[in-house]
Order: sequence, then C-alpha cells, then structure tokens
Amino acid sequence: MRRPSAGQAERRSQPRRSQRIRRGPQRHGPQRHGPQRRGPRRRAVAAAVLLAVATTACGSEGRTLNVFAAASLTEPFGELEQVFEQRHQDVDVRLNLAGSSTLGSQIAEGAPADVFASANEPVMADVAGDLGGEPHPFATNRLTIAVPPGNPAGIEGFGDLAGGGATVVVCQPQVPCGAAAGRLAKLTGTTLRPASEEQDVKDVLNKVVTREADAGLVYATDVRAAGDQVDEVGIPGAGRAANRYPIAVTARAAEPELAAEFRDLVLGEEGRRVLRKAGFGTP
Repeated sequence: MRRPSAGQAERRSQPRRSQRIRRGPQRHGPQRHGPQRRGPRRRAVAAAVLLAVATTACGSEGRTLNVFAAASLTEPFGELEQVFEQRHQDVDVRLNLAGSSTLGSQIAEGAPADVFASANEPVMADVAGDLGGEPHPFATNRLTIAVPPGNPAGIEGFGDLAGGGATVVVCQPQVPCGAAAGRLAKLTGTTLRPASEEQDVKDVLNKVVTREADAGLVYATDVRAAGDQVDEVGIPGAGRAANRYPIAVTARAAEPELAAEFRDLVLGEEGRRVLRKAGFGTP
C-alpha cells in the first residue's frame, strides 16, 4: 500500500495505485521440443507450483474502492485509507488526489469514482447529476500565507501580496483554494498580482517549499502538514472566506454500500478525530 507524501501535489488524474499484474512462470535457456518424460518427483513439484499460483491468485482477488479527494485532504485521507483497509482486509482503497475542479471534470466525464470529497460546495454542486445521494459537509478550512523559512521577503500580511515586490503564487480561480482567495481579496479590498496560478493547493505549497515563490496562499492545514519546510503568516479574518468540504457517494459507485461505509468513516468520530489532528475545522 503506497502513500502519497505531503510534499507531493495530489494532481494525479488516475487512481493512486496501478493495477497489479501477475505474470506466469518464465522459462529461460533453449526450449526443447517433442515429448519429454517427467518422473513422479517432477510431476509433484509442478503440481505444487500450480497449486501455489492458484492459491495466490485467489487470495489476491479483492475489492477496489476509488476515492476522489481534494489535494488538501492528502494527509487525513491517507490515514483514513489505512483505517478502512484494516477494517476491510479484502478492500484496496485507491486515492485520486487533485484539485477539486479537476476531479469534478473527471467524474462528469465518466471516471470510475466511488466516493467524491470536494474542497468546496460549488464544485460538488456541478456534479450533482453524477451523485448517488446527498452530499454531507464534513470539514472546513481557511486560507493562510506560506513563506519560506525565515520569511526572506518580509511578508507581514495579506496586503503585502498586492505590492508587486514579492513573487506570489495562488490557486487557479476555478479551484476551491483559488475561489477562496478571490473572496478574501474582495472582502479586504486587495488586488492580488500572482506570478502564477496553480492547479491545486499542493502545487502552490511546493512552489514555496522549493523557494520558487516568496509567498503562497494555501490552507492552514497545508502549512501544518509541511512542518518546518515553511513558515506561516496568518491572515486576520480569513475565516470569513473559509471553505466547507462535502463528501458524497457517486451514482456510478461499483459497490454503493461499501462506498457509503467510507463516507460514514469520514463523517464519524474517527474521521473527525483525524481531520481535527490535521487542522481542519468542523462545519
């Protein structure tokens, strides 16, 4: 079971894990043709090998649950993936982590998502026709400013992002973190002049971590996950532009009951505990 690291952007357009490919026994050296005699010992060994392969193949048969989740959910959903798989030994949870708008487009185009967790409600509303039930809000998140350690550009607040003297990176406007940045700019009367607009919040964070940017508008949870790779400059009143995260089972879920169990894990006490630990608020 592979885990996406916190520094990686959750921008993969396909489920996180690739299909496991089982290959048959390989023969090496020259091939002999014509009838060959096999003694009892060789026949017994061959039968044992076939039995082992058949047993392994049967044991590998399991169920797959494709969970499409916003990039900002990388850390808590990675932990909940483990919890769910421990409770369901035959289930392989595959996380597809990317910008919510990207995931919504994939679902609308028929991608095999069983569960969708978006970083805001408008994106979820856009795929309402592809859902198998009502979305449920499960978390909130607010924006903050990530800067490289030591804050070399001397960013002191949200207004400094409009000065033009610092390299600022934000999310694209259609992405929930970009939409939140736009709302916050409007509320504060600030005109942002970003050097680039990224596809998801982890891309923004990575630009700061690699010092390609002096500042990036990310979620508070992303700063917490990054640890000492970045410093934080808080934004007073950022809660006024906070995002609410909804989760829903999709209409094309292969096993709706199994998908509902994962949704309920997120909504339940264990999910709330994991989300609080990651810095998310409650709706």
